[in-house]
Amino acid sequence: MSLIDAEAGTERFGGYEAELKLVQADLSQQLDEIPELSGEPRKAAISKAERALEEANELLGQMRLEKPNIPAPSKGKINTRFRNFESEIDSAKRKLASLSSDRRALFGSRYTDNPTTDDQLEQRQQLLSGTERLGRSSARLTAAQRMALETEDIGAGTLSDLHRQREQIQHTHATLLDSETYTDRSIKTLRGMARRMATNRIITISIITVLVLLIIAVIFSKFRS
Repeated sequence: MSLIDAEAGTERFGGYEAELKLVQADLSQQLDEIPELSGEPRKAAISKAERALEEANELLGQMRLEKPNIPAPSKGKINTRFRNFESEIDSAKRKLASLSSDRRALFGSRYTDNPTTDDQLEQRQQLLSGTERLGRSSARLTAAQRMALETEDIGAGTLSDLHRQREQIQHTHATLLDSETYTDRSIKTLRGMARRMATNRIITISIITVLVLLIIAVIFSKFRS
């Protein structure tokens, strides 16, 4: 992973984290207000809280996808913060589920132990609507988890490729070292040959010089006699 990717991953994670804190604050306020409401206002508040919870889960999914891009030195703190966010969102989800299960407060004076057909129909529609919302949330979480697994597989493949490249580089380095050794030997051989050629040249020149001197001496001796 390059430095640019790491910095971008950290920046994106921080952006999602800031958004999640705002959503958490809004969700917490809504959960505090719901117990004081009943009937239609309570249902509207629960719907609003459910939307906030969905948004929080989506942000958690995005943060989970960015975690592999975080630089190693920062991963410990990031993982701790992420687990805290997960715990807080899970606690909010349980609290919202508890508030939603209070039918008498949810339906107000229309909820009775022996409801009429209209009341039963409305209650059934409310329950079906809640089930559908939970189904959509589960589908989004499943999709986010699938994306996280795919990202993990891609990361594993990248590490495998980097390992193979490292082995190739090491092999190339060893080959270069061997080539350097052979080159050094060749240079030494060439130097030796050059020294021998220089020596032979000096000897040849010396012999020629001696011969020339002898010839001159013989010629000189003939002219003297």
